[in-house]
Amino acid sequence: MASGGDAAAVFDAQRPRLVRIAYRMLGSVAEAEDVVQDAWLRWHQADRANVRDPAAFLARTVSRLSLDVLKSARVRREAYVGPWLPEPILVTEEEPEDDVTLTLMMALERLSPLERAAFLLHDVFGMPFEEIAVAVDRDPAACRQLAARARTHVRGERPRYRVEKERGLAIASAFLDASRSGDVGALKGLLAADVVLHSDGGGKRVAAQKPVVGEAVVTRFYRHWAEKGGYRRPAVLHVGLIDGLPGYVTEEADGIQVTVLGIEDGRIAAIYVVRNPDKLARLAAQFARV
Repeated sequence: MASGGDAAAVFDAQRPRLVRIAYRMLGSVAEAEDVVQDAWLRWHQADRANVRDPAAFLARTVSRLSLDVLKSARVRREAYVGPWLPEPILVTEEEPEDDVTLTLMMALERLSPLERAAFLLHDVFGMPFEEIAVAVDRDPAACRQLAARARTHVRGERPRYRVEKERGLAIASAFLDASRSGDVGALKGLLAADVVLHSDGGGKRVAAQKPVVGEAVVTRFYRHWAEKGGYRRPAVLHVGLIDGLPGYVTEEADGIQVTVLGIEDGRIAAIYVVRNPDKLARLAAQFARV
């Protein structure tokens, strides 16, 4: 691994996994890519001849860098306008599946950075606690405790039964039709009694400033917006899994919008709507090229 070409080849083989680690930690593709680029610089400058396990070395490096970014990001999010949602990622057939859905990522926001790191690195990415200890500068026993506390906090956010993809997408399509037509009866048939709507405009586009809770209130919310929009069904740019959950991308009058649905027992239990243009710039560019 002495040559620059070999170093690049080793790093490129690990890049997809490193980006997934950083994104799961940070909820931002831009920040994840910055972290991975920083990790590349450190890898290029490292004494690679003494690195016995490049994959572990790089995962530790990305984890440390992500922790540093996460600590400062949490301060910024305290001043965020309205609910904060992760940057949406369209799931492709080439990507390996994991059970970190958008719902779980929201739950991870309530954890401390160290708890989040221990849980993700061990439970999701399969890193042994001895490696995690090096990454987060704690001993293995402490890392086990961090992961255990994290599991307790997020246990209720992991679905008991994963909805089949086709069933989930059918519910998403039905919800799109009902929400844009203002069909109150159809909406009531789709929504769970305790459904919660999270809408992220980041202060840059119109969005609810706090979560909207309950089937009756969410139904009125969508009825109002259907009336205001003249019951027009927007252009649908994509229907598929988004951050592990069924959802769709639409072209609205003021730009693209992503809607993701958390489904439990055949009913929509959570609705996540991303409207912040900063979080949608990559998707907007992607669909503009199609």
